[in-house]
Amino acid sequence: MKNNIWELIRLFFKLGAVGFGGPAAHIAMMEEEVVNRRKWLTREQFLDLVGATNLIPGPNSTEMAIHIGYVRAGLSGLIVSGLSFILPAVIITGILAWVYVRYGSIPQVEPFLFGIKPAVISVILVAVIRLGKTATKNMQLTIIGIAVATASLLGMNEIIALLSGGVAGIIHHGIRISKKKISCWIIPILSQLWSIFESRDIQAAVAASAAGTTGLVSISSWKLGLFFLKVGSVLYGSGYVLVAFLQGGLVKDYGWLTQQQLLDAIAIGQFTPGPVLSTATFVGYVVSGPLGALVSTIAIFLPSFLFVLLLNPAIPRLRASKAMSAFLDAVNISAIGLMATVTIRLASTTLTDWRTIFIAASAIISGTFFKLNAAWLVLGGALTGWILKVIFG
Repeated sequence: MKNNIWELIRLFFKLGAVGFGGPAAHIAMMEEEVVNRRKWLTREQFLDLVGATNLIPGPNSTEMAIHIGYVRAGLSGLIVSGLSFILPAVIITGILAWVYVRYGSIPQVEPFLFGIKPAVISVILVAVIRLGKTATKNMQLTIIGIAVATASLLGMNEIIALLSGGVAGIIHHGIRISKKKISCWIIPILSQLWSIFESRDIQAAVAASAAGTTGLVSISSWKLGLFFLKVGSVLYGSGYVLVAFLQGGLVKDYGWLTQQQLLDAIAIGQFTPGPVLSTATFVGYVVSGPLGALVSTIAIFLPSFLFVLLLNPAIPRLRASKAMSAFLDAVNISAIGLMATVTIRLASTTLTDWRTIFIAASAIISGTFFKLNAAWLVLGGALTGWILKVIFG
């Protein structure tokens, strides 16, 4: 057990330190490490965790780390895996926040990001292909995955698309659900999830419950912590959804951040590795110093640990049920469809000239044929991007 704990700490600290590119890239790196290299999980087990993670609020990649830790070493593994994955980003973000508060600006790292982004796209693409081969168990599931990816590209909410795919899986497998059961189960779930994503309503609810009055009265740590605790409890989607919360709550309602500070916080989240929710560390430091950074970080990540602790033991029982197994298969292929959507969107905005295409192609070749670790691909992309920027501008 002790060896397992140290293995988890080493792995997830490394991934947290080099995990650029957002949740899809992080999950791709985890799949490479725990399925391909270490054989801790089968690809089917990994897919089940991906599907389950997409159904609960919070940062998907952090929750995947927590899931894997729990499967590998129980409660201790759950805690150390999550903390190890989060810690590098929090440390880096905290240092950058100190520099920002002291000097009023953030470092210029655009040349490195120039190379990191196309390398990350390659990492995600390889994982999508590899996981997709396992998830596409039949033609019907393939159709569901394509439909979910298409719906996401057309603007459908990610969770609604995911759940719709799961429901389609149940229907295909011949589960006869009466109209009464549908109205008592599926429709209320979808309705409730839809209401969660009405961002204005969320922002108003968070702002109203976090404090009795609006505006900057006194920025106490408990108010800051309560705000981020509520955000971590209801936050679905990408890091851009977090931006909506910060804009509506901390800039508009409370006035704790200026618009420029919010933009700088977003920039920090873009060029630091690990989970983008470490932006809360930066915001907490700017608003209320080191204690604010600590409280904000704990508050926004705490719900994820609790959600995984409750959900993970239920996954084998879901697999044991014929109906829920069909649901989980469909959710898994739907999650792959969403990852494919992320890849397409990133590629359309990143692969804009011969340099980025060269970096992406080199990363695909290095990862596929030379089996180079994803962490080295990202670091190599950063270095190559910097060199190309210096030489060609």
